[in-house]
Amino acid sequence: MRSLSISILGGTGFVGSQLVTRLIREGHRVQALTRNRERHRRLLVLPGLELVNANVHDPSVLAEAFRGSDVVINLIGVLNESRSARFQRVHAELARKLIGACRSAGVPRALQMSALGANEKAPSQYLRSKGAAERLLREDAGPVAFTIFQPSIIVGPDGGFMQRLTALLAAFPALPLARGNARLQPVVLSDVVEAMCRSLDAPETHGRVFELCGPEVFTLVELGRYVATVEDLRRWVFALPDPLGWLQAALLGLLPGTPMSLDNFRSLGVDSVATDNGLGHLGITPTSLRAVVPGYVGAQQQAVRFADYRRAASGRIDEP
Repeated sequence: MRSLSISILGGTGFVGSQLVTRLIREGHRVQALTRNRERHRRLLVLPGLELVNANVHDPSVLAEAFRGSDVVINLIGVLNESRSARFQRVHAELARKLIGACRSAGVPRALQMSALGANEKAPSQYLRSKGAAERLLREDAGPVAFTIFQPSIIVGPDGGFMQRLTALLAAFPALPLARGNARLQPVVLSDVVEAMCRSLDAPETHGRVFELCGPEVFTLVELGRYVATVEDLRRWVFALPDPLGWLQAALLGLLPGTPMSLDNFRSLGVDSVATDNGLGHLGITPTSLRAVVPGYVGAQQQAVRFADYRRAASGRIDEP
């Protein structure tokens, strides 16, 4: 593959950090736009990465930043709203601005991260706003060749859904789950990164939407029980009836960090399962969750234990 000049929105996040590392390793020149460059200075060890402070919601800033780029990748998304991050603004409005900036800067290629189940008629604002972004790309991209990726929940070694689930299991002897019978088809982060890399300079992917899923379907409760088994934790994991699940989501939505919200509850009303797994179309054999999760979870717990050892060695004891 030829060396490309790539601009990434969301390049410092869970997926973005892994993707940027892979792109640099393949010899591409990468520019990651971020709100706070100093906060992500750890990425500057990557040769060929330019980390740029930018307001990605300003169309003129985007157009200027994109000049000279061969590809623009948009990974920005939020699972829950805040005062400064509304679904419509972060997903749909940003997609419109990205298209305009690409056309203005003469960028020929764009990759967009969406979500499995994205649809403007979906029950949650999250899925509806993701669906609106997809429609804008399909209708208004003009000369910009786009590809859309719709992953199920993504699991990886440095954060994300699986680690949050692990933390909950470690903290509580019983874990009641809202929408515990929701069906999910988790995809491994490395497969998502591979799919995006294979699509960068591939004309056959232009204008297409790829569902990205692993080979196995789990319910949310089954995932919780599986992680508990991997961690050798004896935990009672069970599904709440929907009225109690709704109440749990409403209460958790009031907590700092928003462990769950009513919009998340509504999203889980749509099974996150592929109808046509795009990994196969890209020549990728989906990685089994069972092949990687023991390493992910074990590495996380090892890091926690190592931090405890360091505190003990330094004579510091944290208050419970």
